[in-house]
Amino acid sequence: MSRPPGRKQENHKISRELFVLTYGALVAQLCKDYEKDEDVNSCLDRMGYGIGVRLIDDFLARSAVKKCRSYSETANMIAQVAFKMYLGVTPSVSCSSAAGNEFSLILDKNPLVDFVEELPAERASLCYCNLLCGVIRGALEMVHLAAEVTFLQDRLKGDAVTEIGITFLRKAEDRKHKRN
Repeated sequence: MSRPPGRKQENHKISRELFVLTYGALVAQLCKDYEKDEDVNSCLDRMGYGIGVRLIDDFLARSAVKKCRSYSETANMIAQVAFKMYLGVTPSVSCSSAAGNEFSLILDKNPLVDFVEELPAERASLCYCNLLCGVIRGALEMVHLAAEVTFLQDRLKGDAVTEIGITFLRKAEDRKHKRN
């Protein structure tokens, strides 16, 4: 039997909504389990790191991308391919350093917060989507790119956009290997 056109798209939307609702329940449970927002943030980062370590294999297999030759290519690949593939959004990328190792991913729409209006006042330092930082960091480390990934702006905290900062920790020439 053939599927009606558009059916696959509908299933994708349903699964994304289920993921977003499940993620919200996860964050709510972590907030109950931990008193300090820093502990919740750390837990979300660790969970995301574990996901990123495993997700990179799926990403490389499904996207058939070639090796990135620069940090800017890597940042663009994360934004244009990975975010689109897994979250259905394409953030814009801006380079924020003369050295070319610091980038920002700017999301006009963050699908993880579709059902969240605002953070409670007592959770002001909670980084609700910190899982994304861990996912990016874990995936980059698996392709031998150490990076620091943090939220710079968050719509849930009243900012105009959601901005994720990526700082690659090694200079480009440090990545080259010599063979003896």
